[in-house]
Amino acid sequence: MDISSLKKALLNPAIYPDHPGEIRLCETHISLVFLTGNYAYKVKKPVNFGFLDFTSIEKRKYYCEQEVTLNRRLAPTLYLGVVRITEEDNKVSLDGTGGVVEYAVKMKQIPEELLMNRLLEKKEVTFRMMEAISEKLVRFYFEAETSDRIKNFARPERVKQDTDENFEQTEKYIDVTIPSDVCQAVKEKTDQFYRAKEKIFYQRIKEDRIRDCHGDLRLEHIFWGEEISIIDCIEFNERFRYTDVAADIGFLAMDLDYHSREDLSDHLIQAYIGESGDHELMEILDFYKCYRAYVRGKVESFRLDDPNIPEEEKQKALKRAQKYFDLAHRYSQKF
Repeated sequence: MDISSLKKALLNPAIYPDHPGEIRLCETHISLVFLTGNYAYKVKKPVNFGFLDFTSIEKRKYYCEQEVTLNRRLAPTLYLGVVRITEEDNKVSLDGTGGVVEYAVKMKQIPEELLMNRLLEKKEVTFRMMEAISEKLVRFYFEAETSDRIKNFARPERVKQDTDENFEQTEKYIDVTIPSDVCQAVKEKTDQFYRAKEKIFYQRIKEDRIRDCHGDLRLEHIFWGEEISIIDCIEFNERFRYTDVAADIGFLAMDLDYHSREDLSDHLIQAYIGESGDHELMEILDFYKCYRAYVRGKVESFRLDDPNIPEEEKQKALKRAQKYFDLAHRYSQKF
């Protein structure tokens, strides 16, 4: 079923078991999310961006199942399962008797005002909340899977493939979202770090700091409900998730720095080190913060080329990209 037909079908409140009054649609470059008030149904678009491939219904089914399984690690009560979208006699149903035309991840719908980015806007995020998140992450990383295969993703020559890819993919945005001298400086410092600090990467591997992590640990993915839930991990690409815990928690610390809350960022990291005993994390944290900030600058830059995004939003994306690249540059001067 094509996207426009699917949108029309799933915006019909009559097909949902909880009989909502209306359906709200949120759309990203990779998914459609239909909100009923009680539940969220997330459908993957049939797209291929290289780093993810959802082009067949078999792949979309598999990654829906992966999304539920992986996210239940940090949000066990929110991810309810995978729903079949079926069609019979030109009528679309959820888990009906007709042929399967698509799959959706079913979640409990959460109040967005309790997401941490919203709480931060209202200045309601505290040091104690950072400590609680740290405690949850220490337990998560301790229990998260590791293996020789997972550890191989953190070898310096492998990580360099990711940073090289970032630099290549942002070449077209030089002097648009990132000044040429900033790009060159970040690249040089990154490459120097691999040469000068190679032993650190292997020490981290030896100490079992490489785990099956979250991969996209940002403020907007942390829900402050009756218990802390962390949603939307990377299910579609192992190399973004099989990483040093420093890269994972560093993403969240970077996000706090981006929002000018270095006090919360520092407290998070110190609480984590105190809980985990991972004092060596500080030797590589700024490197991974730089990497994460650069990735976010790249993603915001990509929005400038999206024909579906209005010009006003593109200007906001441009400013966000510039701010992320500036942050990456500042981190790079520390290592």
